Amino acid sequence: MPERLWAPWRFAYIESKESPGCIFVELPKQDDDRTNLILHRGRSAFVMLNAFPYTNGHLMVAPYRHTADMIELGNDELLEINQLIAAAIEWLKQAYRPDGFNIGVNLGRAAGAGIPTHVHWHIVPRWNGDTNFMTTVGEVRVLPESLDRSYDRLREIVDTWRS
Repeated sequence: MPERLWAPWRFAYIESKESPGCIFVELPKQDDDRTNLILHRGRSAFVMLNAFPYTNGHLMVAPYRHTADMIELGNDELLEINQLIAAAIEWLKQAYRPDGFNIGVNLGRAAGAGIPTHVHWHIVPRWNGDTNFMTTVGEVRVLPESLDRSYDRLREIVDTWRS
């Protein structure tokens, strides 16, 4: 009998493809950072956990302003985004002690952007040997920690950061 891997939370991802609006605009408007996985709010940008992560601790940094083009962002916005990326790396180092990071932007659907209408940066912690047969053969990610636990772990670090 074949083994089954259950991932009921993935159905939310399937359903989210039909939701109107942009998560990077709509979620920050709400007053529920925990539910929306928002870890830190800056002046012009914010940091949130990816609800459909590649690895535990997969973060995203996005400007509040809705734009698909980096050229439309002002110098102050770009500076803060880069400062938040640097801070996110430090938070992830403290929380997870990764061996490295993938940091990047997918501009446009052809480049792999899941939300091509709003520019955002991904910070993905990586560990030596973290790609296994599940990822390679089955296109499946095995995450050992729940999003709630990841949020709590990182939130504790973010709350004490530079205080």
